[in-house]
Amino acid sequence: MKKFLMICLLLIGTIGVAQTDDGFGIKAGLNYGSTGDLKENGSTIIDNPDEKLGYHIGVFGKLDLGPIYLRPEIQYTKLSNEYNGVTFDLQKLDAPILVGFNIIGPLHVFAGPSLQYVVDTDLEDVELSDVSEDFTVGAQFGVGVNLGNLGIDVRYERGFNDNEVSFINNNISIGGPVTIDTRPEQIIVALSFKL
Repeated sequence: MKKFLMICLLLIGTIGVAQTDDGFGIKAGLNYGSTGDLKENGSTIIDNPDEKLGYHIGVFGKLDLGPIYLRPEIQYTKLSNEYNGVTFDLQKLDAPILVGFNIIGPLHVFAGPSLQYVVDTDLEDVELSDVSEDFTVGAQFGVGVNLGNLGIDVRYERGFNDNEVSFINNNISIGGPVTIDTRPEQIIVALSFKL
C-alpha cells in the first residue's frame, strides 16, 4: 500500500512539470528493426534478416490543443540489416505527423502517418537499382512521458506497402531478379528536448 501511495504522489507531483506548451525542439534515438525479406522472383529466400541497431536525429514542433496535441517531426534515419553476412544500409528522411492525447500528468499516447523519403541504399559488394518509390507512407503509434522540457517515447512503425530495391550486379550466388523491401518495421526509442 505504501508503494502505491508513493507512486500516486509522484504522479501528482509531476503533473505540474509535464510538457504541455506549444513549441519546438530536437530529438534523437535508437531504431531497432528490419527491412523486408530478400526475395527472388517474388519468393522469399532469406526471411527476417539479422537486425541491427540504427539511429535517428531530428527536430519536432508541438501544437497543444488542450488534451490533444499535434506533433510534426522531421528526422534523418540510418538503419542496417544483415542478409547471410552481407550488410544492407538504408538512409532516409522521415516525417511523422503525430496526433497525441495527454492521458494523465506527463503520460501521453500518439499515432499518425509517417512519411519516408529514401536518400540512399547500399548492399555490400552488390550494385542496387533505385528504389521503386523514393517516397512512401507508413504509420507510427506509441507512448511517451514528458518531464519539463525532456521527453522519452517508445513507438512502433510499419509501412503500408513494400518499396523494393533490385540487384543490378549480383555478386551473391543467387539467380533471377532479386529484391529487398526498404520500408522497415521497427521499434523506435527517442529522447526529445524542447527548446
